[in-house]
Amino acid sequence: MLRRLFAPKPEKRVAETLYRPVVEAARQPALYGDDGVADTLEGRFETVVLHTALVILVLQKAGSERARAVSQALFDVMFDDFDAAMRELGVGDSAVGKKIRFMAEGFYGRAQALDAALEADDGARELQLMLGRNLLGIETPDARAERLALYVNSAFSRLCEQGGEALASGKTPDFPEA
Repeated sequence: MLRRLFAPKPEKRVAETLYRPVVEAARQPALYGDDGVADTLEGRFETVVLHTALVILVLQKAGSERARAVSQALFDVMFDDFDAAMRELGVGDSAVGKKIRFMAEGFYGRAQALDAALEADDGARELQLMLGRNLLGIETPDARAERLALYVNSAFSRLCEQGGEALASGKTPDFPEA
């Protein structure tokens, strides 16, 4: 009985299952370097946020209570990971909470911008602008932003084909190769 009381909720177990392939996709070497995102702590944060936001958007679009619960749990798992990483890097306990709040606000802003850019009917221009600003640190999209937008559109399409309900059931997110 106590085991059941303290056992993780089913949606958290699903979220943990989803998070591993999200991080693997975000760590694809082809996303980084001169032709991509800076291979820095900030750049890696941005790519994990991007990939997690894509999955969360698909889960939210499913509209079911289970998909919403898994989407929240995925957000929580990601920030638990960020919290642990900051502590490993030596960030003091008193500073971690503030940094996590700041990062969470950034996540919500980026997820909203990503959603709007993916829904825009402008030939991926808004997506390139958003990716340029948030992941590449540039104001005017270049070839890197164009390549990244093609990858993000492909990833979002594949995730949508899988469907939010399949993801909420724990099906591995199907990200393309970068």
